[in-house]
Amino acid sequence: MGDAYFRQIKAIYETLTVKEEITNYLKTGQRYTSPSQVSDTFQFLMKETKEMFLTLHLDGKNRIICMDVVSIGSLNQSIVEPRSVYQTACLSNAAALILVHQHPTGDPSPSSEDITITRRLKEAGEIMGIKVLDHIVVGDGEYFSFTERGLL
Repeated sequence: MGDAYFRQIKAIYETLTVKEEITNYLKTGQRYTSPSQVSDTFQFLMKETKEMFLTLHLDGKNRIICMDVVSIGSLNQSIVEPRSVYQTACLSNAAALILVHQHPTGDPSPSSEDITITRRLKEAGEIMGIKVLDHIVVGDGEYFSFTERGLL
């Protein structure tokens, strides 16, 4: 009888060290209580020329477990698939997510694509038992919160 070989998948977390002069940066276990707090923390994204889509993974008490860079797109768009968002959310055992992306133009008004993907991600999360708490679009010194505007 021969040997059997299987592929095993393991979750591997990587710790990133940020060496910038950021006073209010993301800390594991931090709890966000307002969309403006998230926007303030992620204002550094406005230095990027391409749109970046991130997810904050939260535990059952809404404390940050980890962050995932889901997509780095073009000047005005990033491709986001529910599969890639929830693949890492399941691996981290997230109970909830906060979606964050920036508009390099500085205007945080959501596009029709932003609204569509938020709706799709919320629906997928409901099926999987992972709640989407908010989607925050970061602009130049301002933000758009889907929760505050009643779109989530």
